[in-house]
Amino acid sequence: MRQTMVDMVYRLQDTICDAIGALDASSYREDEWTREEGGGGRSRVFSEGNVFEKAGVNVSVVHGTLSPEAAAKMGGGHDLVGEDLDFFATGLSLVLHPHNPMAPTVHANYRYFERGEGVVEGSWWFGGGADLTPSYLFEEDAVHFHQVHKNVCDRHEVADYDAYKTWCDDYFHIKHRGERRGVGGVFFDDLRSQSKEVCFAFVEDCASHFLEAYMPILERRRTMAFTAQQKEWQQLRRGRYVEFNLVYDRGTKFGLTTNGRIESILMSLPLTSRWEYCHEVKPGSEEEAMVNVLRQPVDWLNR
Repeated sequence: MRQTMVDMVYRLQDTICDAIGALDASSYREDEWTREEGGGGRSRVFSEGNVFEKAGVNVSVVHGTLSPEAAAKMGGGHDLVGEDLDFFATGLSLVLHPHNPMAPTVHANYRYFERGEGVVEGSWWFGGGADLTPSYLFEEDAVHFHQVHKNVCDRHEVADYDAYKTWCDDYFHIKHRGERRGVGGVFFDDLRSQSKEVCFAFVEDCASHFLEAYMPILERRRTMAFTAQQKEWQQLRRGRYVEFNLVYDRGTKFGLTTNGRIESILMSLPLTSRWEYCHEVKPGSEEEAMVNVLRQPVDWLNR
C-alpha cells in the first residue's frame, strides 16, 4: 500500500499543477527536498500569477521515529499506547489562494500513515478531505462543492458524507473567534474500518474529483469585479486562515514536531493577510452574511 499511495499522490500533484498552470498562465517553483531523519518530498508553489496570488501543491513521503509528543498529535494510532514509534507517512496537501476576493480559497489533503510495519490492528490509517473558504458567500458554490463530495462518498460503503461534513465543520473551528474557517466540505481521519484496498479506493476517488469540485467555482468567480473594500475584507478573512493554521491545525503541528521542511509546512499561509483592531462588519452587509454562516454551519444540501 505504501507505494500505491505514493504513486497516487505524485500523479495527482502533476494533474492539479497542470490544471493550475493552464489557467494561471504561469509556472511553479519546484523544490525536491530530503528530511535528515528519513524521506523527503516535492513542493510546487505558484506565486503572483494571473489567477492565484499563491498556490501550493506539496507531496511528502517521510519515515523515521516519532516522539511521544508527535505520536499524540497524529489522527490515528492511539490504540498502540506508545508502542511502534517507527512511522511511515505520505500525502498530498494543497492550498490555493486566488487574487479575486469573490473566488474562494480551497484546501485539500489526502494522506496515509503507518506505525511499525502497519500490520498490527490500529497501526495504519488514511485521512483527508477538502474544504472551501470564501470571503463572500455564493450559496451555489457551497452546494456544488458539497454535492461533488457527497457523490463520491455515496459510491463507497466505507465513507459517510454526513459524518465527514460535520467532522469538517468541527475540525476547522477557530475557537477563539467562534467561527468556522469556511463553508466546509469533508474531513476524515483514522479511516481503517475496512481493508487497506477498500479505504484507498475511496481516498483515490475523493482526490481524483478535487478539480471537479473546485474549478467550476473558480471559473465563475475569478473575473468578477471587486472593490478595494472587498479586497481588504479578503485580507481580514485570510488573517483568520493564518490563525487557524498556526494555532489549531494538526498537520502543521505534526510537521513542526517531526522536523519537517518549514517552507513546505507553512506553504498553506497566504501571501498577504490583514488584522484590524476590533473590526466589526456592518449590519445587513455581504460581509455580515458571510460571518453568520461561519458562526453557524449550514447543511448546504438540505436547505
